[in-house]
Amino acid sequence: MTLAPPPPRSPIAPIAPVAPVAPAVHRWHDGVRRVGPNWYAVVMGTAMVATAGEVLGDPPGVRPVRQGVWLLAVGALAVVVAARAAHWRRYPEVARAQLLDPAVAPFHGCAAMAPLAVGAATLAVGADVVGRGPAVAAAAVLWAVGTVAALVVAAGIPYLMIARHRIGVRDASPVWLLPVVAPMVSAATGPALAPWLPAGQWRASLLLGCGALFGVSLAAVLLLLPLIFARLLRFGPPPAASAPALFLVLGPLGQSATAAGQLADAAPRAARAGYLAVAYGVPVLGFALLWLVLAGALVLRSARGGLPFGLGWWAFTFPVGTCVTGTAALARHTGLPAPAWLAAGLYAVLVTAWTVVAARTVRGLANGTLLAPPGAAGGTGPVAGGPGAPRDRAAGGPGGARRPADAPGTAADRPAAPGDRSGPPEPAPVTAGVG
Repeated sequence: MTLAPPPPRSPIAPIAPVAPVAPAVHRWHDGVRRVGPNWYAVVMGTAMVATAGEVLGDPPGVRPVRQGVWLLAVGALAVVVAARAAHWRRYPEVARAQLLDPAVAPFHGCAAMAPLAVGAATLAVGADVVGRGPAVAAAAVLWAVGTVAALVVAAGIPYLMIARHRIGVRDASPVWLLPVVAPMVSAATGPALAPWLPAGQWRASLLLGCGALFGVSLAAVLLLLPLIFARLLRFGPPPAASAPALFLVLGPLGQSATAAGQLADAAPRAARAGYLAVAYGVPVLGFALLWLVLAGALVLRSARGGLPFGLGWWAFTFPVGTCVTGTAALARHTGLPAPAWLAAGLYAVLVTAWTVVAARTVRGLANGTLLAPPGAAGGTGPVAGGPGAPRDRAAGGPGGARRPADAPGTAADRPAAPGDRSGPPEPAPVTAGVG
């Protein structure tokens, strides 16, 4: 029997098929690309639940819950910082484009306020978990980092708005308050560190610096608030996706009342410090309550047509929490029960809002909708003008040339007939924000 020769071997060995990259890896990279500075709002709102609850007393069984919320805030800060660092490392062009996008740049104020909020919660709640010494050290570091960042964004973002962004009258938004309110958060959280400094120049310098931060933020807020209210009167309510941002106005109001009370607590020997805190806090918190009613009514009006969920819902947390701490400071300095009860009621609103928003955020992360690309089915991620979706140069987005001083104004700048709210289409809403 003759055996057939074996078939000739190919000189090139067959290449095994390469397994495709896991879809999860693609989703992770795409998610990192779309993580904007607005994600720090999650940290701020969570930390505020712990801090605001601490100023109201210690009902039985509640303190461990607040400690758990504080741990969530610490973990959230670590995750967001890591995600933003990866974002800057892998997608620096997108990160720079966010700074040059007038719809996204103000959210960098949240990056400064997040460490300040976690530092305040660490000092108020975390000491029982990690010890007083480590808590004070961590709070001091976070306050220093947050204060430097607050001064950078408070000066840098308005500079970009003036020199690089193209902004019309219709673009005025409560989001503009985010970078300039960051120094007020420093002013409100810094005095709690004063007792841990040596008496004398160190302590006095800290309090004097907090007073300067108070003034920096207050003056800038007073410049912006008339523009924001004038925009509402001229063009009507914002689109539904941007309606929660109306609550951001509460931030500088409640935080400034908190800062006044904290400075009075840290400087008891200053003449009439407590009286000044009350004289400032009463009218400011009165206006805050008026704005809370107005903003709530406008949000409910928008909700009738559907209020899409986005990170902008975190505006229902931190700003309300500043009113809790401000009202509690008023109760301390007046000794009246009415402000204390009001603070407790506002804290109930804060906890309810945080529970709903946190649950919706976890669900959005689990099903991928919060980090979905623009236009994806069911996505609540970046929209036109939001983080991860840089604007076109011709539209005045990142890198767009600023309009010459003698050029005709945009359609948003041109006056309209009395009573006419028509005009150019509303800019694409940004579904992110808090402060």
